[in-house]
This record gives sequence, structure tokens and C-alpha cells, in this order.
Amino acid sequence: MDPRYTRPEALKLLTDWTQSESLRKHALAVEACVTACGEQEADRLGLAGEEREALVNLYSTTALLHDYDYERHPTAEEHPFVGVRELERLGWPAELRTAILGHAEYSGVARETHLAKALYACDELAGFLTACALVKPSKSIAEVEVASVRKKMKDKAFARAVHRESILAGAAELGVDLDTHIGFCIEAMKRRAAELGL
Repeated sequence: MDPRYTRPEALKLLTDWTQSESLRKHALAVEACVTACGEQEADRLGLAGEEREALVNLYSTTALLHDYDYERHPTAEEHPFVGVRELERLGWPAELRTAILGHAEYSGVARETHLAKALYACDELAGFLTACALVKPSKSIAEVEVASVRKKMKDKAFARAVHRESILAGAAELGVDLDTHIGFCIEAMKRRAAELGL
């Protein structure tokens, strides 16, 4: 695994480009979910050792960097294109860059890999689960349940910036049941609750 393209390097790039605490936390929440998808995929493929580590690293770094240019370049004309051009200049893997382009529906880039589908399926959902946790008295992800998430998805006024259609489409593209996917992401975020401040 190339040491230039590991989680610490992705984290450094994220923090250099992103000052907003909530955007950084969003990247970490998406990373928790996408990395769990990567671990599951590595198991499915029967990977071990360095091969497994490399695959999980790819999922982790893709998630961390998916919005790293958003604070500086928030328009649809620029995000994620500016960030991806910089990642290309720095030599980050093509699969990572393509997945990041694919998470923006308006980019016109098809989501063909499991990684690209996982990023898309986890992005809006991680944001929504964070919102669900923050309205709990404890502000804890441990208290968030699938049934309450589904109920809140029907409430248009709640976390209205989150695209429900993307959550539904993401699970469908990934080929997983929506409730199962929500539960899977809650568990992934629970394991990183301290880091996420949830």
C-alpha cells in the first residue's frame, strides 16, 4: 500500500481544506459507514492480510475525501470536480476519484464499482443519522433506531437538506434492503461514536 495514499494522508488533506467542524464530522461519519461496507466486501471476496488492508484503506480514504473541496468550492460547477483534479495531480487512485465524482448525481459519472455505490448509499444516510442522533436528549447515536429513522424520513421538515431519494436509491443500487442498510450504518457509526461526537 502506497504510504502517500493512506488514511492519515486523507485526514490531513481533509483538515487542510475543511475548517468547518460539522463538515469534518460528516466526512468521518460517512467514512465509518463506507469503511464497514469495505470490510464486508473484503470478507465477501475472501481477502486477508495486505490485500484486505488495501481494500479497506481505499474505502476509508474515498469516504474521507468525498467532500473535502466542498467548503472552498460549494457550487455544482466546482464540487467535486476541483477536488478530484487536485487528487489526480497528487496521484490518488483512479477508483477513488471516479467514486467521488459518482457521488454527485449531476456529474454524469456512472457508479459502477461497489466502492462508488457504497459511497453514494452512505453519504446522505450518514448525514441523516447524525441529525437523528442530535435530536435525542443524549445526542447519542446509540439511541437511534431503524424504526425512528424511517419515521423521520417521512417528516419533510426534519433535516430537510437531506435528499431522501438518494437514501432510497443508494440502498437499491447497493442491492441491500433499506432497513438493513440503515441498521448497518447505525452500528458502524456506534463503533466510532466518540470520534463523531455522538
